[in-house]
Parts: sequence; structure tokens; C-alpha cells
Amino acid sequence: MVKRNHQQSKSRIGWWGALLLVMAIALTGCGSNGSNNVSADNGAAPASESPAASPAQSDSGTRVVKHAMGEATITGTPQKVVVLTNEGTEALLALGVKPVGAVKSWTGDPWYDHIKDQMEGVTVVGEESQPNIELIAGLQPDLIIGNKMRQEKVYEELSAIAPTVMAEDLRGDWQVNFKLYAEALGKTAEGEQLMKAYNDRIADFKSKAGDKLNKTVSVVRFMAGKTRVYHTDTFSGVIFDQIGIARTEMTKNAKDKFVDEITKERLPEADADILFYFTYETGDGKANATEQEWVNDPLWQNLNAVKSGNAHKVDDAIWNTAGGILAANLMLDQLYDFYEIEK
Repeated sequence: MVKRNHQQSKSRIGWWGALLLVMAIALTGCGSNGSNNVSADNGAAPASESPAASPAQSDSGTRVVKHAMGEATITGTPQKVVVLTNEGTEALLALGVKPVGAVKSWTGDPWYDHIKDQMEGVTVVGEESQPNIELIAGLQPDLIIGNKMRQEKVYEELSAIAPTVMAEDLRGDWQVNFKLYAEALGKTAEGEQLMKAYNDRIADFKSKAGDKLNKTVSVVRFMAGKTRVYHTDTFSGVIFDQIGIARTEMTKNAKDKFVDEITKERLPEADADILFYFTYETGDGKANATEQEWVNDPLWQNLNAVKSGNAHKVDDAIWNTAGGILAANLMLDQLYDFYEIEK
């Protein structure tokens, strides 16, 4: 079997440089703020778009932001932000805001490798599925950013601590939430700059890829005791669709399902011209054991993608779990390399 384990450091260089340039332009003169049993799938269910809002701005610098749970009145530029989702954390960092508190990454100790250097000194306030309300209150935030899907039940407690803005859902199309977060932070213009830079990269990739986009792609995820094939309404699936990369019949026939949980006997359905796979390992070794069992099985080794050297192991955090703007750009960096396209 031929595999390629991607080197993240190489992949990051191109985009991190571009991000720093955009931030330097956009942020000039702007201040910067200083049990994984719940599924970490981002894009598990498509949702209606979070309410778009043109913030009501008063002369005193107070604005009203509409969000999934109502409205939040925010005065001035938030300085002490607590964020309660992984993709929200990425949004803050991209916008030049270091949170005072954040929920831990789904994997990592406590942060994903690709953000840990930027998160030094940030207080861990629990997990997405169970934020620590007392700890959040102790940080005395002036803004809390969360998600209705994860924290609807504690919204009233959170909003009693500080203005709280909640996105509707966690889904593959992270750009909807990013727009809301930028607005809540008073950084709409900066957010638009970052979105333009990202979408320009998508257009660049698409224009340079040509006929390579006709090669079908499949995405497989190994977890503790189970294996999934990921479809359109997922983090990676949305990016593939934006670029125009062809998908397999299995994905086309998925209808409203965002994943198929498969047995080994169904592996031939997951075959494609190019196969990407990643492993959601939380530290007990069970997901890694699933991966080893499957990739060493004759059914896996007989896949056309494997035999042709086009089965690539990639990072679960970047390709699925983190679910935000930083991961999206890093994934795009890696696609440039896999498709041998000049950045």
C-alpha cells in the first residue's frame, strides 16, 4: 500500500504568510483582544443560515447583534472574549483576538497543534458539550461567543454573565458563523478581508486545477470501533464543492446523510481516484487501532486509490474537527500540494 503522510509544516507556510499579510492590512490601527463523547463532527446537520444583521450602531458605540438566540447589545470593542466552540476559536485568532477563555480542542492537550502557539495563557473553560459556567463567570468576560447546537440549554446563564452571541449550528459551511463572529467583535471589515482572501484562493485553485477536478475524491474517517465515509455537508465536503472537485456515486447518493457508517464489505463503495483518510484519536488508542485494522485489510489494500498511490492520510483536526477558517486554509494548502498546483 502506498500512502503519503503530509507534513503540516510545509503546508502551512503558503497560507500563513498570506494570512499575516491580510491581517496586517486589515488590522492596522485596530486593537487586539487580548470527555469527547459528543461527536466532534462539524457539519453534522445542515441548518438555516444564522440571521444576517446589519448592526444597529449608536453614537456611543453600542450595537445590537442579532443571533440564533435573540439579540445581544454590545458596547465598544470587546476586550475579554470567551469562546465556546472550536471553529469560533479559529475565527477569533484569525481576526487578531486572543480569547481570555476557550473550550478545549476536541483533540490535543489542550489545543490542536496548529493553534497551540497562539493559545498560550488562554484559560480552558470546559468542553463544547459542557462549558464551566462558574469558571467563565470568574473571567469577567465582556463578550461570550457560543453555538445554539452546543449551548442552548445554558444560554440564559451565559447571557447573565455577559452579552452572548450564538450561531445557529455547527456545519460544514463555517463562513456563515464566521461572519456573525466578526460582527460581534466589531470587526466586520476585517472579516470581509479574510473571507475575500480565502475565496480568492478557492478561485485560484479552481482555475489552475483544470481537468484534475474531474478526478473523484472520497473521504474516510476512522474512529473508536467504527469507520465513516464523509459526504457533502461536512467541513471537507463543502470545500470540495466550492472548488468543484468531483465526488463518488456513494456521496452523490447520500441525499440528506452527512456520513455513512460502513463495514469493511462496503469499502469498494468508498473507492475513488483520490482517497483521503484521517483518524479521530482521543488518546486511548482505540481509533488508531481501528485505522490499523482497516488499512491492513486486503479489502482496503485492493482499493484502486490505494494501489495507485493515491490514498493519503491527513490530519483529522485540519480536515474535519477544528472546523474553522484556519483549518480551511491549511486544508487548502495541502490540496495545492496533493494536486501539484503552484500556490
